[in-house]
Amino acid sequence: MHPLSSFTFLTLNGFYQGSKGDTSWHRHGEEESAYALEGLQTDSLLLFGRKTYDMMAGFWPTAQAATLMPEMARGMNAADKMVVSRSLRQASWQNTRIVQGDLIPAIRDLKAHGGKPITVLGSGQLLAQLAAAGLVDTFQVMIDPVALGVGTPFLQGIGHSLDLQLSGHRIFSSGVVLLTYVPSGI
Repeated sequence: MHPLSSFTFLTLNGFYQGSKGDTSWHRHGEEESAYALEGLQTDSLLLFGRKTYDMMAGFWPTAQAATLMPEMARGMNAADKMVVSRSLRQASWQNTRIVQGDLIPAIRDLKAHGGKPITVLGSGQLLAQLAAAGLVDTFQVMIDPVALGVGTPFLQGIGHSLDLQLSGHRIFSSGVVLLTYVPSGI
């Protein structure tokens, strides 16, 4: 069974996106960038919901991304990717496949037979569905020392309690804290 992990930016008050669906509040300094690049070296299949995919596909293949973060841009563009969407018919970002059918059985099959670990980047609605189905093996949350007045809560709509235990942590000099959790019993 291939593990499925998630990586999400959060505000101190638990929002994964601001009122306009953005993460502009996230502090992405050198240390955080180095950590993200380390994560990309794991050769995971990157799994996105449609909104996050559109945001990522609109940035990483650009000249701006190649100039600002050349190593990260190369890694993101070269990585195998999947996007979950009912309406997307063709993916323009290289190495991207589309999951259009029934999500939960498709991801169960991918975990069983996919060939590599899976990492969900952002994709709050997708992550909540996967968490509700018990398919997430590791939750990584990067908490910024910022609070927003309005936003979308992390794991909104899972429909039941999710008991987690802390399996790791890291403090960045920016004040950002990375917490890693696994479901209790794993």
